[in-house]
Amino acid sequence: MAVGLVAGPLAALMTMSGSLLLLYTHHVHNLCRLVAWTQKPVGTPPPHGAGSWHYAFAGLARRARLGDDAREQLSTALERFREASEAMPDGVMYLSASDRIEWINTTAAQHFGLDASRDQGAPVTTLVREPEFVRLLGTRGDAEPVIFRSGRRPGLTLLVQAVPFGDGQRMIVSRDISQLEKLETVRRDFIANVSHELRTPLTVVIGFLETLIDAHEDLEPAEALRYLRLAFDQSCRMQSLIEDLLTLSALETGAPAAAEEKIAVGPLLADIARDTELLSGGRHDVGLVVAAGSEGAVLLGSGKELRSAFANLASNAVRYTPDGGRIRLLWRRVGGGAEFAVEDTGIGIEARHLPRLTERFYRVDRGRSRETGGTGLGLAIVKHILSRHDAQLLVESEYGKGSRFSARFPAARLARDRSALRN
Repeated sequence: MAVGLVAGPLAALMTMSGSLLLLYTHHVHNLCRLVAWTQKPVGTPPPHGAGSWHYAFAGLARRARLGDDAREQLSTALERFREASEAMPDGVMYLSASDRIEWINTTAAQHFGLDASRDQGAPVTTLVREPEFVRLLGTRGDAEPVIFRSGRRPGLTLLVQAVPFGDGQRMIVSRDISQLEKLETVRRDFIANVSHELRTPLTVVIGFLETLIDAHEDLEPAEALRYLRLAFDQSCRMQSLIEDLLTLSALETGAPAAAEEKIAVGPLLADIARDTELLSGGRHDVGLVVAAGSEGAVLLGSGKELRSAFANLASNAVRYTPDGGRIRLLWRRVGGGAEFAVEDTGIGIEARHLPRLTERFYRVDRGRSRETGGTGLGLAIVKHILSRHDAQLLVESEYGKGSRFSARFPAARLARDRSALRN
C-alpha cells in the first residue's frame, strides 16, 4: 500500500509479485532441503531454517531425537535379551511359520549340532532329522515335551518342547537331561544291588532260624550252636552293609565335613598296621614303611574319615592276598605333597576292571568278596573321603602279581606347625 501511494498501483503490484516470488522460492528451497534430508541415513540431524521453517525443522529434530532414543533403548533391550538367551542353560530356537530357523542361541546350536550364523533361515527339518524331533514339529499347538537321544552327539539326551507364539511361530526349548538319566539309572541299579546284597544273608539267617525252630529238639547242642554262629555271621554282614550304606549316603549327599584337625601320620599308620596284622591273623607278612624325612608328617583333615579310608585300603589287601603273601603300608613325600600307599602281592586286577573299581557294589570277584566279608562299598567310600580331603585315589595292578592303591594328598593338606599334634 505504501508503494502504491508513492509510486502508483503498477509499482505496488510489481513489488507484491516480487515478494511472493521470493517467499515461494524460500519455501521451495526449504522443501527441497526437507526432501533431501529424508533421503539421508537415519540419524542425520534435520537442517536449520528461518521463520516458520525454523519451527518445523526444530519439531522434526525433536521427534528425530525421540526416535533415536527409542531405537537405542530397543537395541539395548534386544541386546540384553540376546545376552540373557545366550546365558540360559537351556537351548532356545525360534522357528518361523514354515519351520525355518529365525534365531538360535549357542546352547541350542550345540544340542542340535547347528551353526547359529550359517544355518539361520534354513528349514530345521533338513538339518535335524531325528524322528522324535520331526514328529514334535508335526504336532501343531501345545504338544507334550519329547525325549530323544542325539544322533550327532553320543551320550546326549535332550528334553525338547515346542511353544507356539506370534503368527504361527514356535519357540523350541531344549534341555540336556543326560546327567539326570544317568542318576536315575544309578538309582535303579543301587536299589537292585541293595536288595540283592541284603536278600542273600537274610535268606541264610531265616533258613537257619527255621531249622532251629522246627528241629530244635532233634539237633545236637554243637550243631545248633553252629547254626547260630552262621546266622550271627550273616547278621554281622548285613550290619556292616547297612553301616557302609549310611556312611556312603552321608558322603554322597554332601554332609558337612568334620572339623579339621592336625593328624600325626606316624601314630595313625602304626594303629592301622596293628589292625591289619590282627585281621591277617599271621597269614601275611605285614609291614609299615615310612620314608626318611617323613616321620613327623602331619595331615589336616578328619581323623575319623582318613582312618576309615586308610583302613579300607589295608583290609582289601588282606582279603585279596593269598596266605603267605606280602602287604606293605607306605608313607612318603611326593613333590610338594605326600602319599599313603598299600602294596600287596595278591591276586591282582585285570586292566578292564580298573575304571569301575570305585563304583558301588562293583566287585572283580563276587564270590571271594562275599567269603571275606566285603560289602562292595569300601572303595566308593575311600574315593569320597579322599575327594573331601582334596586327594586322589590312584590304582596300579597287574593280574596275578599284586596291586598298589595310593592316596595322594596336595601340599595344602600338610600342616607346617607340628606342635600340639592329635592322633
